[in-house]
Amino acid sequence: MEQHLSQYRVFYTVAKTGNISHAAKELFISQPAISKAVSKLEESLGVTLFRRSSRGVTLTPEGRVLYDHVSTAFSALEQGESELRRIQNFNIGQIRFGCSDTLCRYVLLPYLKGFIAENPHIRILIQSQDTAKNISLLEQQQIDIGLVSEPKNRKSISFYPVMQISDTFVCTQSYLDNLRIREGARVNIFEAGMILMLDRRNMTRIYVDSYLAENGIEPKNILEADNMDLLIEFAKTGLGIGCVDREFVRKELEDGSLIEIPMKPKIRPRTIGFALNPAGETRSILQFISYLQKRGTPILRESLSRQGQQ
Repeated sequence: MEQHLSQYRVFYTVAKTGNISHAAKELFISQPAISKAVSKLEESLGVTLFRRSSRGVTLTPEGRVLYDHVSTAFSALEQGESELRRIQNFNIGQIRFGCSDTLCRYVLLPYLKGFIAENPHIRILIQSQDTAKNISLLEQQQIDIGLVSEPKNRKSISFYPVMQISDTFVCTQSYLDNLRIREGARVNIFEAGMILMLDRRNMTRIYVDSYLAENGIEPKNILEADNMDLLIEFAKTGLGIGCVDREFVRKELEDGSLIEIPMKPKIRPRTIGFALNPAGETRSILQFISYLQKRGTPILRESLSRQGQQ
């Protein structure tokens, strides 16, 4: 295969230059070696690839067919080599992130804004999926960093916590007032109200369902959405009582456009952070982790302190 590749390289260069002597100069080999390589390739393929004349060489119809394919292949190789040189010259790297749409908007993008300002030549790719999928992709090294809920099993990954989030139920004051008018002041909102929740495959939904089951709460009417932003908008519109992360509706709770439904006991908070597979660490990934450590959060600093003591 290596021998054929060198013959194809000679063929490609001769066809591109239209001249054996020019091809020899470009490849830094002798003209007889060029002619021998072309002849061997023609012999192995059983076709004539060039018409030779005193002015140079031209492709035969068969040669043209082969050149169309070979030129595509070598053009891709040259583009790849050029990309590698560009990466080396500008210290360009790549980080593949995985996170949910909501965590991307509220958590990842604020971090990326500062990181990209400091590292403008690192390419950022973002895939949207839930925590379970991100952990699986991390283990397979198909993404580099996942922004996820803290996994129970952390044997194969490193985890850098950045914040805690608290699940809660919210709605508009008018929705709650109208529900009480229809059903009475002592209404059980989970039996009479429309409960807005993420779909059952989502890790947040699984976590909240577990809480509800533990406390004997069984919603009768559920409207599902596939992302948190939709739930928040549904609740603000007055469609029902949304199960959302308190941190992502802080503004609405402060201005009164949403109110919080008291839960007893409160839903235990969850830790959100950046997870990575140490086996796939690259210079770019380490730069991002360094940025995390520099920017820091109370929960991250506490975690790093514990790691340093181990």
